[in-house]
Amino acid sequence: MKKHILIGITGSIAAFKIAQLVSDLVKLDYHVDVIMTKNATQFIAPMTFETLTKHKVYVDTFEREETFDVKHISLAKQADVVLVAPASANVIAKMAHGLADDMLTSTLLACTCPILVAPAMNVHMYENPVTQRNITLLKELKIQIIEPTTGRLACGDQGNGKLAPLPDLLQAIEIALSDKPLLGKKVLISAGPTIESIDPVRFISNHSSGKMGYHLAQQAKAMGADVTLVSGPVSLEAPYGVHIIDVTSALDMFEAIKKQAPQQDIIIKAAAVGDYRPTIYTTEKIKKKGETLSIECTQNPDILAYLGEHKKDHQILCGFAMETENLLEHATQKLKDKHCDLLIANNLFEEGAGFLKDTNVVTIIKKDSYQKLPMLSKKELSRSILYEIIALMEEKNVSCH
Repeated sequence: MKKHILIGITGSIAAFKIAQLVSDLVKLDYHVDVIMTKNATQFIAPMTFETLTKHKVYVDTFEREETFDVKHISLAKQADVVLVAPASANVIAKMAHGLADDMLTSTLLACTCPILVAPAMNVHMYENPVTQRNITLLKELKIQIIEPTTGRLACGDQGNGKLAPLPDLLQAIEIALSDKPLLGKKVLISAGPTIESIDPVRFISNHSSGKMGYHLAQQAKAMGADVTLVSGPVSLEAPYGVHIIDVTSALDMFEAIKKQAPQQDIIIKAAAVGDYRPTIYTTEKIKKKGETLSIECTQNPDILAYLGEHKKDHQILCGFAMETENLLEHATQKLKDKHCDLLIANNLFEEGAGFLKDTNVVTIIKKDSYQKLPMLSKKELSRSILYEIIALMEEKNVSCH
């Protein structure tokens, strides 16, 4: 059965951005209903959303209908999650104080599902103590605020008040709709490549895009976990609601993970960490001298081995292994040597697997068994991995919601 998403649009110039969000939600096969305030219709026409959703857009509480249900009540009952975006200072004030003088606020007052609010307004309106007090009241009422970003605003001012990025809004909706089997659990994930500098211009790295680790972080957050992502240099949008620690080198990543690991329930090391770094960093650019150049390298710390040696009884440790030959043999040995609870192994040369792709083909290896999965999107695979981890937690008698 389709999930019902109710979108409330208020009088802000950012209202036009919500057309793309609604289109994306419809493509994901959600049932989307839209309520607009009268001021919102001054920025974008209701017909835009009616065309996208194939449903009537509601503006007037007392508009006569062919059916005889009380629409602001029936919409509230049907909704699985509500997103108010953009949320103006006026509507935020009404919500905070229980006012219901139009179709949107009347419907919101009748909702029992999760409500998300994405403010968008002038920086001075947003930072006004009255608005901040109203936002605090909404948070106390368990209404989730999707914080605005800083930048140049439509009025020309610079500051906080820009509508949160659309990917954040979409992820917030998906999180609100997801089951929460990891609620209360702390999850540490590493992702992306590391970079080892040779001189101010050159470095040693690998082809990791970070996509697998970022999908794992996003899905763990959606499943209720408190997620920390230690990320090497990537060109990816930060997953919504995830604490990110940016690092560059393998030593940076090692120190960040060492600091975070003791507090975690689950640790997933999906990063492609460089095995070696140049022994000497040259502060000036190395000039071309002859046809060959030799760089002496020193081995980096083995982060997964360290985590395995220091693993606590309640912790689950998941590693990754990319091989080019003898996958099962090498990955099974790595599982044992690094004291992992499970290992996600793939072959670089297998179709659909490898770096930079949106898909992967993996074998999940445990102490006494292994299972090869079909080619999956990295988003689908991340959920499969997390449910494998949940199963292991249950085997260890570690409480999991």
